Amino acid sequence: MHYQLISYTDKYMRPTLRQIECFLAAADLGSFSRAAERLGLSQPALSQQIRDLEALLGLRLLDRTTRRVDLTPAGRTFRDQTTPALAELDRATEAAQGRARLRSGQLRLAAPPLLAAAILPQAIAGFLAQHPGLTSSLSDIGTEDILTHLRTGRADIGIGTFPPGLPDLDHRPILRDALMLFSPRGHPLAGLASSWSDVAQYPLITLTRDSGIRLLVELGFERANLSPRPVQEVTQITTALALVAAGLGIAVLPGYARVAPNAQLLACSPLQGPPVGREIAAVLPRDRSPEPAAIPFLDHLARVMRQHAP
Repeated sequence: MHYQLISYTDKYMRPTLRQIECFLAAADLGSFSRAAERLGLSQPALSQQIRDLEALLGLRLLDRTTRRVDLTPAGRTFRDQTTPALAELDRATEAAQGRARLRSGQLRLAAPPLLAAAILPQAIAGFLAQHPGLTSSLSDIGTEDILTHLRTGRADIGIGTFPPGLPDLDHRPILRDALMLFSPRGHPLAGLASSWSDVAQYPLITLTRDSGIRLLVELGFERANLSPRPVQEVTQITTALALVAAGLGIAVLPGYARVAPNAQLLACSPLQGPPVGREIAAVLPRDRSPEPAAIPFLDHLARVMRQHAP
């Protein structure tokens, strides 16, 4: 058989993966018939793949006899150089498939401090127990910092409450959370469905006016034609809960605050009238494909949060 080198002006032609697989199988087994059986091909189809490879390279790689197939010197060199490359390709394929099947990968999350401390650890631990090859990181930061982290690539998923209409982020609702009343267990309103008028009769602890929760509390009072008169204003929900636990007042906070460590000794009760609340959502960058584990994790997180919902 005569082989002619093929000349290309721009770039050379690469052998196909199938051609290399056929060659390596024949070289390994010393038989076209056994190589064809291993690869699930007919023997003529395998022979054609190897002939095409030899024609492409302009070299004979295998010497065929009636009883055996042997490597030529060029064939041995080609085998020795392609075998590691094929093994590396197999490893890369396995790694990619592992990521797709949630056997590897990383969840980079960002959430406000209370969600990060009270709910996300349980959700993350449960999800990683189901998928032990995954890893995670969690940033406990404010809403504006969450958006910055997402836009600069320092986080892949943001959890919290976000302004509507963010054009560069995909918005996925998780749960609608209603405001609830937190009071010491011996308080007259403890365990009762109280009205906003009832709440107005007692010292009130609120978050500061730069908090979206504070705006919701003011909305609840406004619907009842009342104005809140807080005795203390704080920045963090956990601080408000601690002040309530110390007997310094009552607080109207998101229902998910019930799972905060310092809320365990408090009474948490509903408020009468139309629910006042906000949507907890996940936001993901629109210009980046999410980690394969991202959406399954958000589904898991929604189930965990519904367990704690009022």
